[in-house]
Amino acid sequence: MNKTLTTLLGLSVACATGLLGAQEIKGDAKAGAGKIAMCIGCHGIPGYQATFPQVHKVPMISGQGGRYIESALQAYKKGERKHPTMRGIADTLTEQDIADLAAYYAEHGKPGELQPRPAREPDAQVAQLLQKGACVSCHGENFSKPIDPSYPKIAGQYADYLFVALKSYKGDQGAYVGRSNGVMAGIAKQFTNAELKALAAYVGSLDGSLQVVPERRFR
Repeated sequence: MNKTLTTLLGLSVACATGLLGAQEIKGDAKAGAGKIAMCIGCHGIPGYQATFPQVHKVPMISGQGGRYIESALQAYKKGERKHPTMRGIADTLTEQDIADLAAYYAEHGKPGELQPRPAREPDAQVAQLLQKGACVSCHGENFSKPIDPSYPKIAGQYADYLFVALKSYKGDQGAYVGRSNGVMAGIAKQFTNAELKALAAYVGSLDGSLQVVPERRFR
């Protein structure tokens, strides 16, 4: 009897511990402000360009959805995204660090409530490509209201970055290039690089909430 009670008590403690561990870590934007030293050298400079895997502007992340920033950093940490610089940074971050940084950038430079403007109409070729990829079904109205918070806002993002990101889903490109995502891989593989570039150019031309808020030290 005592053995049974001990076993049940142990199982109860284990279950309780598991439930506590499974609770979502809450990000603190103020704490995140003290953890951005490794971020601002690239993401805090308007138009700053990376050179790997090809020359492209570093993406705008101020105003991006917090859950997406978390999922992206986790993907770098797990090696699902292979960019060596970002993976090296993500490896140094705790779960709390990731949550705090995500909360910070989701609020960073956030504009007030703006009246959304209609998206610029794509030309016939791009409209056909958007329909084929069903892009709006995940990234939402005007590509700024993703249906899942772990999906990115992409309207107004730098077109050259979007192109590089889309290409990276097309297949395993070695130890340092590529992204593993079943949904995006299936979509990207439908298109030629020229078609991906056309899609990126259109989405990048749209109005969106993404921006770079320059740090004082870079102004």
